[in-house]
Amino acid sequence: MSTYKALFFDVDDTLLDFCAAENNALQLLCKDQQLAFTQETETSYKTINQQLWRAFEEGKLSRDEVINTRFSLFFKEWDQEVDGILMERTYRSYLEQGHQLIDGAMELLTQLQHKYEIYIVTNGVSRTQDIRLRSSGLHPLVKQIFVSEDTGFQKPMKEFFDYVFDRIPNLVPSEGLIIGDSLNADIRGGQKAGLDTCWYNPNRVVNQTEVKPTYEIQSLQQLYPILEK
Repeated sequence: MSTYKALFFDVDDTLLDFCAAENNALQLLCKDQQLAFTQETETSYKTINQQLWRAFEEGKLSRDEVINTRFSLFFKEWDQEVDGILMERTYRSYLEQGHQLIDGAMELLTQLQHKYEIYIVTNGVSRTQDIRLRSSGLHPLVKQIFVSEDTGFQKPMKEFFDYVFDRIPNLVPSEGLIIGDSLNADIRGGQKAGLDTCWYNPNRVVNQTEVKPTYEIQSLQQLYPILEK
């Protein structure tokens, strides 16, 4: 029988295919601005976006600074001056339409919901994550959803997890497991909070960091034998 009682799942690129949703939203936004969507423009945006979100995770930028400047910085690379806040609003409306599931996510949560307390822990915008989780059908399968925008902190900050734990009665961190795709946000954050960690690594990225997860899986189906130990 599993020693875990609570499971903490990340959302983007763990349960929902954020890459697919992001690409679709970015294509539509580029179309609005009459900018060709190519491999080059896609790479440019993702580089800028990842740098900003990493700064957010490290506490160097606020969430508003990230989302309200990323598109002004991106389009400036292509000699377009845009209203970053307006672009973010438009992009967000497109992103909310993206709720493609990671393979096995629905089956996994459906089977686990009666055996474990399942929680969502995600960095992002509350409205967007709520809409996507509801549209995907995953929302009813989880006990509670914690989004960085609501907590005032973000993964991997210990304060984020303190906020979560304070709202889960009788939680013992050693009886919890966090599952996510980010070595920094999910695995490092989970370790700081005293949780066991499971790195979802479908692309078999080589871990060149000092962060060592308790488990590593390449598919969600591989979580079953871990929980059955």
